[in-house]
This record gives sequence, C-alpha cells and structure tokens, in this order.
Amino acid sequence: MSGEASGWDIDDLAWYKSSHSAGDGGECVEVASWLGVTHVRDSKDKAGPMLGLTPTAWAEFVGFAARHTA
Repeated sequence: MSGEASGWDIDDLAWYKSSHSAGDGGECVEVASWLGVTHVRDSKDKAGPMLGLTPTAWAEFVGFAARHTA
C-alpha cells in the first residue's frame, strides 16, 4: 500500500510486534501509529491486508482481547 498522494509509504512506519511474539511462527500482529491512526497487520504477511483503527477503536480491541484470553 502506498501513500504516494500524501508523500508517505506504509513500509516507512515504525512497526512493533508484541513482546509475547516468540518468533516461532505463531499468531502475531504488528502495530504502527501515525497521524492518530493505529495500523495493524499480520507479521507473517506484511504485504497483506491491514486495518487502520482510531484510538477509541484500538482501545476497545485491546480491552476485548485482554478480557478474552485463551
């Protein structure tokens, strides 16, 4: 995904993986924040689909995930 019109590229963002990611091919996501949007993608498919969430939506997602652990 490119931001040619706005002068930025999604790959230029500072992406972070969970500290729980062991690097063994498990289920992991990466997140990056830019201009008030939290971007979320699959760490194993960096060119695949990505979500862009508002701060409120991200907080709701994290809260939901914390309440529903396996």
